[in-house]
Amino acid sequence: MNYKELSNKALITDSDIDWENLGDGVRRKIMAYDNHLMLVKVHFNKGAIGTIHNHPHLQMSYVAEGSFEVTMGDDKKVLTKGDVFFAPTMVFHGVICLEEGLLIDIFNPHRADFL
Repeated sequence: MNYKELSNKALITDSDIDWENLGDGVRRKIMAYDNHLMLVKVHFNKGAIGTIHNHPHLQMSYVAEGSFEVTMGDDKKVLTKGDVFFAPTMVFHGVICLEEGLLIDIFNPHRADFL
């Protein structure tokens, strides 16, 4: 796709996208994507869990707000605003929200299962 074909998806206004309620204190907004890349906002209430899982996508997550206990493989660490975690392909990972928070997730390629 060239820029002209993407122009309707190139400049995104947050208020134009509704939150999708995933249940159990978790909701998300799929902000932008193409076949190669996807950016998703995920809001967690305190105590909400991002269940341990893995997938073939590369994932980077930026902690925009709050704090999370992050499990990555056999490691656990508390991450707070400004921190990042990287989930390589097929590595089990998940989070527990310790303080209401927001993750900005980036996937390569896009998560077709989210659409």
